[in-house]
Amino acid sequence: MSYSQNWNLDKIFKGGIDSPELTAKLDLLNKQINQLKTTVVNLNVESTNEEIISFIDSLQVFTAGMQQTYSFVGSWSAVNYGDARANVKYDALSKISIEDSKVYQTFSKLLASLPDEKFEKLISEPNLQDVAFALKEFRDHAKRLLDDSTEEIISRLRNEGLKAWSSHYDTIASGLSTSYTTKNGEVKNISAGQALNMYSSLKDNSERADLMKNYEQMWGEAENLSADTINHIAGSRMVEQKVHGYKDHLEEPLEYNRMKKETLDAMWGAVSDNKQMMIDYLNRKAKLLGVDKIQWQDQTAPISIEGYEERELSYDDAANFIVDNFRKYSPKMAELAQTAFDNGWIESEDRTGKQPGGFDTGLPELKEDRIFLTFTGSVSDAATIAHELGHAFHSHVLYDLPVWRENYAMNVAETASTFAETIVNNANVASAKSDAEKIVLLDAKLENAVAMFLNIHARFLFEDAFYKARKDALQTPEQLNQLMINAQKEAFAGLLDDKGVHPHFWTSKLHFFFDDVPFYNFPYTFGFLFSTGIFAWASKQENFEDAYIDLLRDTANMTTEDLAKKHLGVDLTKKDFWNDSIALVKKDIDEFIKLTDSYVE
Repeated sequence: MSYSQNWNLDKIFKGGIDSPELTAKLDLLNKQINQLKTTVVNLNVESTNEEIISFIDSLQVFTAGMQQTYSFVGSWSAVNYGDARANVKYDALSKISIEDSKVYQTFSKLLASLPDEKFEKLISEPNLQDVAFALKEFRDHAKRLLDDSTEEIISRLRNEGLKAWSSHYDTIASGLSTSYTTKNGEVKNISAGQALNMYSSLKDNSERADLMKNYEQMWGEAENLSADTINHIAGSRMVEQKVHGYKDHLEEPLEYNRMKKETLDAMWGAVSDNKQMMIDYLNRKAKLLGVDKIQWQDQTAPISIEGYEERELSYDDAANFIVDNFRKYSPKMAELAQTAFDNGWIESEDRTGKQPGGFDTGLPELKEDRIFLTFTGSVSDAATIAHELGHAFHSHVLYDLPVWRENYAMNVAETASTFAETIVNNANVASAKSDAEKIVLLDAKLENAVAMFLNIHARFLFEDAFYKARKDALQTPEQLNQLMINAQKEAFAGLLDDKGVHPHFWTSKLHFFFDDVPFYNFPYTFGFLFSTGIFAWASKQENFEDAYIDLLRDTANMTTEDLAKKHLGVDLTKKDFWNDSIALVKKDIDEFIKLTDSYVE
């Protein structure tokens, strides 16, 4: 069967960004939020449980509609990158979101005002059992809220400040382009998004180095605008954090991810303790690439091994491979993946005009997802698709629950995606027909470990240092470059020298410019290691599929530490769990080095 590489957005709103259906939906959302505003101000400590439950049901219906509409606009924008018409819809949604925030804040304050006994009786109602944890979180969050008029001002300023600066970054990035010279002397002009997808995947060392040099220069030319943007994003965020009582810049992202600082420290501590295996791997990779030393663009560069014959990977082959291997662990995962391929959920065509990167976005009203990426036919592309399908499966097993149960944090959100990716990576390695092919496939699998242990650690170290410095003063492009150089050298344990670093990584990485989630990056490493632990746990389960789904269904229903304790029986605040997960990565590295010994003698 031949699968389409273009997604179907018409099922959401027919006619694109100018769809009359989208306009009608925005009108409906405005009406719904106005009704919710009227209802919530009339609720008080004397309101009956039935009245509160009716409001809760209506609020979740509205929330599902908002999420689906945001998903549509974001999806349309991703394939029409830089089209200003999306900004108009985002602005309309942002204005509704301001009122939405007011409703949630008023509701949270109501919950906080209820006497403990009345609140406990409320959450013990059968209709609220599935959202009791969410209601407790709303009640706790109310303690941080200021008076209603001040919170309204903050929300409106966020729309014109934090969100506006984040949108401004997209405007900067969408207008950039660069070029590189092939080994045959041909100059190829490409967009910033294409360069991001290519600079670490070109096979020729000289082509890769030339593109990296030009990519760094391209972002260097945008550094002043980008520095303004990141400074004001951080400044806006820190002002909000301060007035809401957060002690430092990490407290909010930890609260958002429902995890303790001790868990974060244990994870990064275990990663730092085990850097040497990653250095050994990259030093071996440098020899295989034929370069003196690994530089930034070489982290995930494809290696060429004598005797290896590259297999053609079509999109259809990748789809069938994913479905077949998902089925070995979970028939329900395989069924979901097949549905996604059959029904146009995935946008994967390699063309200009698309946003860099990839994502999965949920459509809670349709109970479907949409997946965005760029398929180039490389060995790792099937794993990338599997990663996003993992996100979709996570959403799928929650769609029968109230929408608040879909509000899992980003750290555990990366669990299902990375688990799915691991299935495909392991299947790739197991399918190798020779040692040479196995080496190449192991190398592709280890790309993830390099990202999680080194690249993302550098992002965390940079962001942590930046927020500390930003408290005192705006950071100039030169200072931001130096913070990034320092972070990369520390994260890569000294492997990268002055020629090997990517000083403008801070401006090229869109994750630093997101307005909604502070410290977007460390949850990836958490999800990678947590899912690695789950992969080991899976082999010990009599009925893995049911146990796995039970875990996923709890991801928005308890703290991260409680989730791990309940389903895996482990303590995330100790290094033991993290070290056990890392040991599985080391097995792959040890095998890679053993298999490549004869190629470097």
